[in-house]
Amino acid sequence: MRRTTVSRTHPRLLILKPRHTTRARASCRVGRRANMAASSSLLAVVPALLLLLLIAPAPAAAASPSKRATHQPPPFPARASPLHQRAASSSGRYAASAAAATDNGTAKPFTAHYFQQELDHFTFTPNASGLFSHKYLLNDTFWRRKPTAGPLFVYMGNEGDIEWFATNTGFMFDIAPEFGALLVFIEHRFYGESKPFGNDSYKSADTLGYLTSTQALADFAVLITSLKHNLSAVDAPVVVFGGSYGGMLASWFRLKYPHVAMGALASSAPILQFEDITPWSSFYDAVSQDFKSESLNCFSVIKAVWDVLDDRGSSDTGLLELSKTFRACKTVRFPSSLSNWLWTAFTYTAMVDYPTPANFMMNLPAYPVKEMCKIIDSFPAGADVVEKAFAAASLYYNYTGDQKCFQVEGGDDPHGLSGWGWQACTEMVMPMTVSNESMFPPSGFSYEEKSEGCFASYEVRPRMNWITTEYGGHKIDKVLKKFGSNIIFSNGMRDPWSRGGVLKNISSSIIALVTEKGAHHLDFRSATKDDPDWVVEQRRQEVEIIHGWIDQYNKYIAQM
Repeated sequence: MRRTTVSRTHPRLLILKPRHTTRARASCRVGRRANMAASSSLLAVVPALLLLLLIAPAPAAAASPSKRATHQPPPFPARASPLHQRAASSSGRYAASAAAATDNGTAKPFTAHYFQQELDHFTFTPNASGLFSHKYLLNDTFWRRKPTAGPLFVYMGNEGDIEWFATNTGFMFDIAPEFGALLVFIEHRFYGESKPFGNDSYKSADTLGYLTSTQALADFAVLITSLKHNLSAVDAPVVVFGGSYGGMLASWFRLKYPHVAMGALASSAPILQFEDITPWSSFYDAVSQDFKSESLNCFSVIKAVWDVLDDRGSSDTGLLELSKTFRACKTVRFPSSLSNWLWTAFTYTAMVDYPTPANFMMNLPAYPVKEMCKIIDSFPAGADVVEKAFAAASLYYNYTGDQKCFQVEGGDDPHGLSGWGWQACTEMVMPMTVSNESMFPPSGFSYEEKSEGCFASYEVRPRMNWITTEYGGHKIDKVLKKFGSNIIFSNGMRDPWSRGGVLKNISSSIIALVTEKGAHHLDFRSATKDDPDWVVEQRRQEVEIIHGWIDQYNKYIAQM
């Protein structure tokens, strides 16, 4: 079985750490097999695609011997497994579970249900009609049933547990009373509890082959259509919502299934992060700019720390001392683990640089990038650069102060994000590099190396151009202006994923709402008294636009 290291994932999207320059490539190749032996499960964070959103507080990398090693998805043995199903109720394809409670004992704002979903929507092979239990959540507290059914607001599930995303999508709960809306959150196949082959879902390409964005969109279409029939709400308008990867799905769903959804709100959706549409260095350039805008000294300290870590970590004695500096629970085996630990903290903090305190991924204060830079700038002149960087990163990992030590190597995957490795190795190929202007070490990207790494992990090769073939992307303004409608693309420029998003209006009904200080789908978080005026205004515009869509739709239905 071929082995290689695990890829980083973000709150909704994989952060594809690029291939590195010549001085690291040779050691990367030599150390590839050793990498996996030292690796652990995915980090419990989401950049996607996170890929992000709060109604209430959310429920509470791999090491490598080579310098700054490139990560690859985990390997799986080739073996198919039987389909995983939950017993359906007398209503046929539906099953429900009792209302659950959060970790602190409060009732969750939704009930869980299960739909018997087809495995393969696009072929008629013997396995295609097999069924698996597809989880979705409902909140009908504010749903208006008479005289006409209120809209269905449907969240397109991301690469993780749907309850995590629902709990952190307060905007939908905030606006549901105004619209009389039924809230639906649909889990993405192969994530959370919606695993077609149960615990064997990630065993091989024979099972993982059913994990694609097109299958997921078809799942959503089938479930929404069936649910509307089951609720006797066939004519109720449907607006789909999604953030990060979920936002990509929401926009694509509107384009692919306009007869199912009459509008889409896609927040922080980098649908242009493919091929050569967006500059490859844009993501990490944006992260760097976030820090540089707060403090040039802060930027410079982070830029300097990588070489120091490499030098000190080149010996066992140095690694032991660094392990103490980083308060590692166990002695760190590879210097790249320390670099990854810092890299993750700085990248995700830039993504969730919210103007109010949040705990979507980690407990963080308002404007956490500013707070990190304050920590670095507070050190006296001549202080150790590693100690400065560690102290800043500790804000991300230990803002509450309750961590006695850090799992620098190892960790778990509480939100179930590990399926993204397969997606990034098949269709979600987002080239990323690091420029000389970045605060991260310069590095490149090679389609050939990407292909070889994916084949070593899964025995499949990426279809590099599939996303733009299936959904478009090139010259999107000209293409969508001719036939697309009713899509809001919202982005905040503090979010590094915004560079791959739609940042200008395409037509009178395909609108880009951009905020200069916004972060990763900030607009999807629940409203608070401390929200800046520009966030309040962004959400107001979104509500106003959606009202217009629904009013127009209802007039059309009435005329019919």
